[in-house]
Amino acid sequence: MASLSASNHVARVLSVANQVTDRLADVDASSRIANSWRRCLISHKLDPARQGPPQTLTEVEIRHVAEPMEETIRLATPELDDLARVLRDAGYCVNLADANATMLFSRLPGEADAKMFLDWKIYTGSNFAETFEGTNGLGTALAEEKPILVHRDEHFRAQWHMFSCAVAPLFDQAGRLAGAVNITSCREDIERTAHQLALAVTMEATRRMEGAIFRGHFRNAWIATVPGDGGRGLIAYDDDRRIVGACRSARALLGLTDGLIASGIDLSRYIKFDHHAARGADEMVELRRADGSPLGQGHVAPPLRVKSHAPRRDVPADRFDALHRLAGRDPGLIRSVKRLRSIGDHNLPVLLHGETGVGKDVFARAIHAASSRARNNYVALNCAAMPESLIDAELFGYEAGAFTGARRDGSRGLIVQADGGTLFLDEIGDMPIALQTRLLRVLENREVWPLGALKPVAVDIRLISATHRDLGRMAEEGAFRADLYFRLRGMEVHLPALRERADRDDIIRQIAREEAPNCRLSDQAWSQLAAYPYPGNMRQLRHVLRLAGCTAESGVITDADLDLPPFGGRAAEPDIEAAERAAIVEALRKHSGRVTEAARALKLSRATLYRKIKQLKISL
Repeated sequence: MASLSASNHVARVLSVANQVTDRLADVDASSRIANSWRRCLISHKLDPARQGPPQTLTEVEIRHVAEPMEETIRLATPELDDLARVLRDAGYCVNLADANATMLFSRLPGEADAKMFLDWKIYTGSNFAETFEGTNGLGTALAEEKPILVHRDEHFRAQWHMFSCAVAPLFDQAGRLAGAVNITSCREDIERTAHQLALAVTMEATRRMEGAIFRGHFRNAWIATVPGDGGRGLIAYDDDRRIVGACRSARALLGLTDGLIASGIDLSRYIKFDHHAARGADEMVELRRADGSPLGQGHVAPPLRVKSHAPRRDVPADRFDALHRLAGRDPGLIRSVKRLRSIGDHNLPVLLHGETGVGKDVFARAIHAASSRARNNYVALNCAAMPESLIDAELFGYEAGAFTGARRDGSRGLIVQADGGTLFLDEIGDMPIALQTRLLRVLENREVWPLGALKPVAVDIRLISATHRDLGRMAEEGAFRADLYFRLRGMEVHLPALRERADRDDIIRQIAREEAPNCRLSDQAWSQLAAYPYPGNMRQLRHVLRLAGCTAESGVITDADLDLPPFGGRAAEPDIEAAERAAIVEALRKHSGRVTEAARALKLSRATLYRKIKQLKISL
């Protein structure tokens, strides 16, 4: 039966590609899919009946390919994690690929769906270029540099007919194609219209990634937000108001080119400053095209606000403003911010404790921005998301030739990169014991020994750590070094769950304004939002309102637009930990408890798997 289905698909591909008939069901997608099929047959000489997994790189090859993408991956990871969390229950795998369609970042769905992705090698290192795999979401979106949904039998190769892929290309700070964000589902019960909605969510997440990449690249410049394209257009300029960068949409709107930017063109050619207030304040401006005409259809474009993202100059009068805004009207957080103000710039470690999704990274960034170290780097590492074998090299760095696959010029490591600034270690409770010992030495001696180095490197960092675990209990049980725990706990700040906050209604209204600015909440929707316990906290609320803003009709969010799964009101086990535990249990079951084989199937070292088995209290 499968063979017959494959034969029918091949015949269909050939008939459409040869323009005998167009039997594709979706009219809007048909021309793009048909054109891609023709490219695959005529230009790429591919066979739609070919079987077998995609080309997959080795770990050494992956490190080499990922090196130019390191900063992009780092800046995009928070949005990718959020996207994976939103789509996980729908069975989607989330990937970030480079411009050559090699997957360099992957987040698998739950246990039931993850198996098929692993079996078909749809994970980090797999390559889905159209020239190899034929028409598919990732390869075709990159070939055309446009978002696309490739649904089931729209794939060129018959073997991919069980998958639906929605992909948005990702562009860097200069408007160049940097890669693509791919979401893939293998569920048969999801209609094409639902995948189209998922594509819309992915496109929006990708645009936010592009904004983060742009701001990260021009972190020492001023940033202007351009009207049009949903306000995503960004221009970077220096203290002399010379343009130093522009994103893809800003270039298209204003006619900016690499040559104009390289010439140091004056910002006043495009922006009219209504007054000359200090740069610390917002300035109302109007945008116009290079010929002097207003940006818009015969009228002056709406004023835009120019905000400074340059930490080196003109610090606002109260540098703790961001922390005060995060504290809102919650008494406990207000007290914590007051204590943070009192310690000022004293180099006291801060330990943030709270459930997944409460915004620990956002709070840590605000602490950094409120310190004199804001002039220097804020460097973050998620200890739970990084394989144990890589944390050592990422955190402490290494010399050239320190190990097989090391970069020719070595690596400075995140601690050295944070010198003079702030190092944020998220999910510190997941750091292996051996690395805890090395980190303790860094904190005591203020120096780092990179792998293979002959002498240490002096460092001056402020450390902020975060966890959802009970580190005190872990220290008592020997699962975490007690001496490191007390080193980290210079000041502990508890970030309450959203359901526990005294100002929860204020937060819901504010996030609704941010995520669905063109919508209003119906009374029924508000009642549901106000009563829900939010096990996923701020992150879940943002996702719910972001999705509701996309589905709302006539600008009104109703209770039908709210994706709020049933929840009993008790704090749930964090999603990542639950998924990780399920994957490990299944691997051990499948391999009859043989840890070595289970570790190989999970692509973990045996030591890492033993550590996770202990942490997650899995019985062998």
